[in-house]
Amino acid sequence: MIYCSKGHQNSVGSRFCLQCGEQLVAPPMGTSIQPGITLDNRYLIIRQIGQGGFGRTYLAEDINRFREACVLKEFSPQVQTAYVVQKAEELFQREASVLYQLQHPQIPRFRELLHTNLDGKEYLFLVQDYIEGKTYSYLLNTRLQQGSRFTEMEVCLILEQILPVLEYIHSLGVIHRDISPDNIILRTADQLPVLIDFGGVKQVVATVASQYYQQGTVPTLLGKIGYAPPEQMQTGLVSPHSDLYALGVTVLVLLTGKPPQELLDTYNLSWQWRQEVSVSPLLGQVLDKMLAPVSSDRYQSARQVLLALNPHQPPKSATVAISPPTHHPTPPDPQPQSWWTPVKVFLVTLALVGVGGLVWWAVSKKPQKPVVINPAPTSTSTPLSPYSPAEQQRKEKLETHRRELGINAKFYVDLVNQIFWQQNPSVKGRNLTNSQEDESLRVVWDQTASELLDKLSVLSVESLHQMGNYTTATRARWKAKVNKVYVGSRSLYDLGNAAFYYTFPDQRDKDLENQPLQQVWYAFVNDRLNAILSGSAWERIVFAQNAIRKTVSGTLQPGGGKVFIAGMAKDQDMEVKLVAPAQVLLSIYSPSGKITFLADSPEHNYSTELPEDGFYEFVVVSNASTPVDYQLSLSALSPKPLPTQTPTPEPTPTETPTGGV
Repeated sequence: MIYCSKGHQNSVGSRFCLQCGEQLVAPPMGTSIQPGITLDNRYLIIRQIGQGGFGRTYLAEDINRFREACVLKEFSPQVQTAYVVQKAEELFQREASVLYQLQHPQIPRFRELLHTNLDGKEYLFLVQDYIEGKTYSYLLNTRLQQGSRFTEMEVCLILEQILPVLEYIHSLGVIHRDISPDNIILRTADQLPVLIDFGGVKQVVATVASQYYQQGTVPTLLGKIGYAPPEQMQTGLVSPHSDLYALGVTVLVLLTGKPPQELLDTYNLSWQWRQEVSVSPLLGQVLDKMLAPVSSDRYQSARQVLLALNPHQPPKSATVAISPPTHHPTPPDPQPQSWWTPVKVFLVTLALVGVGGLVWWAVSKKPQKPVVINPAPTSTSTPLSPYSPAEQQRKEKLETHRRELGINAKFYVDLVNQIFWQQNPSVKGRNLTNSQEDESLRVVWDQTASELLDKLSVLSVESLHQMGNYTTATRARWKAKVNKVYVGSRSLYDLGNAAFYYTFPDQRDKDLENQPLQQVWYAFVNDRLNAILSGSAWERIVFAQNAIRKTVSGTLQPGGGKVFIAGMAKDQDMEVKLVAPAQVLLSIYSPSGKITFLADSPEHNYSTELPEDGFYEFVVVSNASTPVDYQLSLSALSPKPLPTQTPTPEPTPTETPTGGV
């Protein structure tokens, strides 16, 4: 496939982008940078996550900043010379100086412009924060496959959340120039929309392409056809109302599920969308003005749009609302708001009716009934608790325990809800209120929460703090770390599964994918990772000179386990004997990961002729409820030590852990 500078996909041989009309350049030749390589002694490449017309995008870890996840966007033109890279760097420096000013929690933080040399080749990267989430384009396509679209309530919330971001960047003289569902991500951590891929960076790419290896070509005008206003596509001139126009189109696309080309009458540049969806008169008027064909007829600032959406309550200034970005991995607990707009009251009320009262009475010391919201609370009144003194004390005790463990409040409620509904399927989805009728159910919920917090207390502070923020990228980082000590991710997952299912035996064989409990599984695995790296759950078996047998022994705690590795050679005869109770399971993996001899097996004796050279892995885990002793004996004829061997990368299929998580 060939990609334009905006990431649109086109078939090989295409000369112009089918979506935006940009003249195409063949993708850069050469291989991508391999995972595990560290650039500039700082950025550890985890994996490639995308490829555009002028380079690849990588997920990396900043090892100088507590291994924070970040994105490296590579500029790799077809003509790869030091002169081209130098000219591109000059242009990027100008754009970087603008990006560096943007310090907003809903904009990926620009880190640096990285110019490095790898194996004699010049590389230029734009380094930014990594945003875990899904684009609204992806979310819309998912809904369309299910026969649904975004609702008016949802797009109003998006406007409320993204307009202050535009107000902020416009106050600095920055115009995004490329707003669309592709360039807004719903962040997983806090469910806020994040604005990505500012058009100025793409303008640099297009300019370099035109000036240095497409001689005589007019530089590409930025903006997606259908989303950018007419004057931007015709002349390249932009202003704040250009972004507001594109945001208006984005809202229409989310509401109707139709691309802009199917909604715009190109003869008179009028939008024909009302036959596709019905909205309130207020939102309809706002959208019509945002999409006016004549620029002077549009709103001229994001603040004007916010005022139009909330005519009775002026929004807070963007400069006041912005807080400096935080590097703490867990979002802070939500704080009570002191102001309400009509839209926000409407949205929150509907959300509470749909989700129920669990959040309110589980995390608040002075909870309110879930369907009663005062849009203008007074600071002098103190609501009386609807609970008895005993229940109030019980809830305060739970809240104290949660805070001591450092578990995010929203994630905590979602997690307790999952277990509560699993154990009480007859009330799944029911809203628990503050009424006496639901008192018995509240007792059960609180008991569930108490038992859960006790179980989570065995985890480290680090792993607890990360719950709610683990991602698939976390597994890639784990794999890179354990491979350095010749351990594969399957062995790591064996230890994690043993600890998790010992603590949560009722979750065995259940599908935990994308459920709160999967985050708990991540936390258990993260602790096992640290145990391996510290050596407490990892040991290398070394044969004495001229010896063919080695025996190791120890004690496994309930849910505990240990990984052993031994360097052996192809065609040797290997014999493994484990002396331990039946509740101790044994796994044996080949160095390449292609062969699994045993996996969580109660079989304690195994022999075979070895198929390859390398470090073999032997994992013992305990399902016993009390500490148990074990003795592991390994025999190999004519052992051939391999002290200089490089660990073999694992094959992709082994990345999925057992147990459905």
